[in-house]
Amino acid sequence: MNNQKAVLEDILPGFNEYDRIGVVVREAGGGIGASALLMSALTRFYDFFRPNLGTEPGQQFIYPEFFIFHVGKQHMTHYWLDIWPPHKEVLVEDDPEQILEAINDRGITRLLVEDIEPLQPTFLRETLDSAKHRIVSALAYSPTGRVENNDVEITSCEAAEKYIADSFKISEGLSTEVLEQLRERRDSITVNGRVTETYRRIEVADALHMLTQNTEPGATTRSYFAMLEAEEEMEA
Repeated sequence: MNNQKAVLEDILPGFNEYDRIGVVVREAGGGIGASALLMSALTRFYDFFRPNLGTEPGQQFIYPEFFIFHVGKQHMTHYWLDIWPPHKEVLVEDDPEQILEAINDRGITRLLVEDIEPLQPTFLRETLDSAKHRIVSALAYSPTGRVENNDVEITSCEAAEKYIADSFKISEGLSTEVLEQLRERRDSITVNGRVTETYRRIEVADALHMLTQNTEPGATTRSYFAMLEAEEEMEA
């Protein structure tokens, strides 16, 4: 990080066992670009519970509260990255308000968004305020594994890359062409046999404007605004 060795808490200040990570994914296999950070956070999460982990009576058998928000359709299966049970693979409408509602409903405290130009989406004020009140930190990632103007680098390991390869194998709907492209992406960011991803720390307010490239509210959100307009007319 900034050419200095760092621990996860340097990237996600105050990271603890109660944190809930959310990754917004907008293209096939896109979440793999954030896999190194997810796996780092996963390892740190289990550090908090390691003395009590197991399947014997009195021991804990848990998974971290990490969620993938699939915009528009499910873009991959992240089981081998310990995104489990399957309800943590959340399918959301390509509508900024609906994406942010899903993030709020899961109590996300650390948010990863694709590195796109911040736009001016339409949110309900209360939805936006809830997110700003709760989300502690945010990072921009890229489906390619590399962002511009990065200030964080995370090097993956052989075991993590095996889990990624296994994720490719069990993900339905990924064409042979897409799978080849995803493998080529990993190869392109491999240096001396190690995959290195980059990220950029961003303000939470900016991240909330980078959930999707679509700024138009969908049918559900339009119905909200219709209700508010009707209420205003009744009060007038």
